[in-house]
Amino acid sequence: MSQKAPIFQRIALIGTGLIGSSIARAARAQSAANTIIATARSAATRKRVVELGFADQVVDSNAAAVKDADLVIVCIPVGACGDVAKEIGPHLKPGAIVSDVGSVKGSVLRDMAPHLPKGVHFIPAHPVAGTEYSGPDAGFAELFVDRWCILTPPEKADAAAVQKLTAFWTALGAKVETMTADHHDLVLAITSHLPHLIAYTIVGTADELGQVTRSEVLQFSAGGFRDFTRIAASDPTMWRDVFLANKDAVLEMLGRFNEDVSALTKAIRKGDGDALFEHFTRTRAIRKGIVELGQDSSAPDFGRPHPHLPDSPLPRPYAADNE
Repeated sequence: MSQKAPIFQRIALIGTGLIGSSIARAARAQSAANTIIATARSAATRKRVVELGFADQVVDSNAAAVKDADLVIVCIPVGACGDVAKEIGPHLKPGAIVSDVGSVKGSVLRDMAPHLPKGVHFIPAHPVAGTEYSGPDAGFAELFVDRWCILTPPEKADAAAVQKLTAFWTALGAKVETMTADHHDLVLAITSHLPHLIAYTIVGTADELGQVTRSEVLQFSAGGFRDFTRIAASDPTMWRDVFLANKDAVLEMLGRFNEDVSALTKAIRKGDGDALFEHFTRTRAIRKGIVELGQDSSAPDFGRPHPHLPDSPLPRPYAADNE
């Protein structure tokens, strides 16, 4: 059987954290690129990338990374994207595609586009995938399988370039959707950014309860609080930049959330069980829809493994009648 032709001959990854290192691993596993060049801000991270071996070459600067690259993906916090675009702009190959992986698209479009030369195709992207871990060791090739990657090409973007980037993400296992940057930011404000803000708030509140109570919170954390702590363990630099870059959409959704919290507060205070039941029934249906779309597992306890019962010294009841 003939080997698949690579979609890109040479890709450059600026940033090799969870997303960047996963792109490299997946691109290599799927033969989506002939050569993978990587760089990172710190020498220690670059050294670790060399040790892990998921890139063909690791270079010391962003300018060196993008030289002759057909695809450049900026995998850094959105607040730094503008400065990096200014740095790499003069070194980009004519006809190259430049993209990113940020969770906010409007600010990335505004910050990066002015620094990219004509003849370069700028197509912002957001792979909606991740874990609470970061760094080059955290990546894995399967991260994007059956997850969405949203492309937000600017007006008059080259259709062939969009199609080629779509083919790349599809090869990595993602499902690709295209929308405007503003619409993306509104959708993600409610599906991702606000949940993270709530998680950070709840976990922070627990931390402020005092050391004695806090130890009990940690020890007896039920599933709800435990899952909030997973979200709240996400990279603080990335999420600081997300909230600042998408503040208008986040504030709009936060306002709506506060209205809903006020309504639920009123229902609890008045003992309005019908209102609570109706609200919880509606939100339960949303969870069912997410599972039916394949965006999460239907396994109990979100698929977490559970330990086996310890061997019991007591006889099993009814065993004699059934054996």
